[in-house]
Amino acid sequence: MMKKYIQYLQTKAKGNILSQGLGDWYDLGPKPPGVSQLTPMGVTATAIYYSDLKILGDIADLLNKKNDAIQYKDLAAAVRTSFNDTFFHKDTKQYASGSQTANAMAVHTGLVEPADKKFVIENIVKDIRNRNMSLTAGDIGYHFLLSVLHDAGRDDVIYDMNSRTDVPGYGYQLANGATALTESWAALPANSNNHFMLGHLMEWFYTGLGGIRQSNNSIAFKEIIIDIRPVNGIDSVAVEYDSPYGVISSKWRRNGDVIDLHLGIPANTTAIVYLPSTAVNLTHRDEIAYGPYDVRIIKAENQKTKLAVRSGNYHFSAKMKKQ
Repeated sequence: MMKKYIQYLQTKAKGNILSQGLGDWYDLGPKPPGVSQLTPMGVTATAIYYSDLKILGDIADLLNKKNDAIQYKDLAAAVRTSFNDTFFHKDTKQYASGSQTANAMAVHTGLVEPADKKFVIENIVKDIRNRNMSLTAGDIGYHFLLSVLHDAGRDDVIYDMNSRTDVPGYGYQLANGATALTESWAALPANSNNHFMLGHLMEWFYTGLGGIRQSNNSIAFKEIIIDIRPVNGIDSVAVEYDSPYGVISSKWRRNGDVIDLHLGIPANTTAIVYLPSTAVNLTHRDEIAYGPYDVRIIKAENQKTKLAVRSGNYHFSAKMKKQ
């Protein structure tokens, strides 16, 4: 089925570019929301096409289908070249129209050249700032926008652009009486006002603020990663994820310049914990007796302390630098 789907996309592509679909559906432009306004047709579908080809190549490798792996990786390389030849502006380091979605999707899917990645991300942040910290990405692009900003360590930008009440977005929806997610960023009365289409920020609540995710090679959260991202404006966070091994909990509170972090790591799992400071105090509470094998400091670098922990309930304190 996967191979047939790629064959179908190949019949629709022209010069390796896919231009069908609705583009960045419901993005924020000058017109009423609907079909993409700010991101040209071809950007979103081709970026996903490229991502699909990479995934299928990896699957073929895992299944030891060498000829298929070569075929999909070669096609992915050809799509990447066509995408950059068609949409990338070398002089400005922007993709297509320079929209948040166009630049973010190119970065997230790996279409951008490594040497240009930093500049494309800077252009994303610049666009948000130039719009009075406002988002424009629609239902397709917004997920990629959040992921790129988070991976680049710009969680502060994610918070700033989503907490606004004077421009369309989540804060705006709340300020205008929304009690459920709305179909449009501006909570337009003619659209659905109980619609999960733009709910991507919830992932960031768990993986960004709460810091819960699993390692790339993990299955069912056997190997957990905790990497909280405290941002100015939020003083406490409490998230839980009910994994197959049990509940993973991450709760932190800001006390002055100190972050107090409480973690719950389920039985039969391990975790790598990144504390947002090199000045930390390690204590341990609750069920498992503290011992030399429960917590192991791996290294401290880039203003973070990396720890390895086993199952149990932990309390860590990290002294933050003043922002």
